[in-house]
Amino acid sequence: MRKNLVVAIDGYSSCGKSTLAKALAKKLGFIYIDSGAMYRAVTLYFLRNQIDVNDARAVKDALDHIELNFHSRDYESHITLNGEEVSEEIRQMPVSENVSEVSANKQVRHEMVKQQQRMGKSKNIVMDGRDIGTTVFEDAQVKLFMTADPKIRAERRFKELQSKGDNLTTLEEVFENIAHRDYADTTRLESPLTRAEDAIVLDNTDLTPAEQLEFALRQVHRHMPV
Repeated sequence: MRKNLVVAIDGYSSCGKSTLAKALAKKLGFIYIDSGAMYRAVTLYFLRNQIDVNDARAVKDALDHIELNFHSRDYESHITLNGEEVSEEIRQMPVSENVSEVSANKQVRHEMVKQQQRMGKSKNIVMDGRDIGTTVFEDAQVKLFMTADPKIRAERRFKELQSKGDNLTTLEEVFENIAHRDYADTTRLESPLTRAEDAIVLDNTDLTPAEQLEFALRQVHRHMPV
């Protein structure tokens, strides 16, 4: 039986999974692992090096040359790709438009799952993604599945892009990207997005970040030793 506590947060894109996971990890003093950032970093590498995701040999060779690491700065989790800080670049639209296809690749998923499982072997962690509670940590003690109205998700993502200086991407483009990613994530053959049977649904359409954190903390505290 797992001795360390694992909180698995799955759900649709732009539902605020990372925001909640970061806040939860900080509040609990747990390690936060952003699995989505890992897939985005791989996607960025593929784009930069023109890797054909359908070329199995090229994908394998690329994965052999990718080293991902997380580090904390100013209470935020940052990711490096082969030693380069890429936390901002992986959130731009070129990566968003290609990450679903890359993350659906069997070789990519197997490598990332192995890395994620190593990270969660002994420490208390919070990890968010698409298949954390169904594939990566099926034995996680706390599983949350996040969802929200697609229009609300698009508006949140649009505001996030604008806050980072992206004034070229339109709200309509963001909405279409989210719809595309929802379809791709839920219909892919390798670890599709689905709610684990023992996951608790968190619909945050009308919830503030503070209310979401309070909800999540209640679930975690039920599994913590008295």
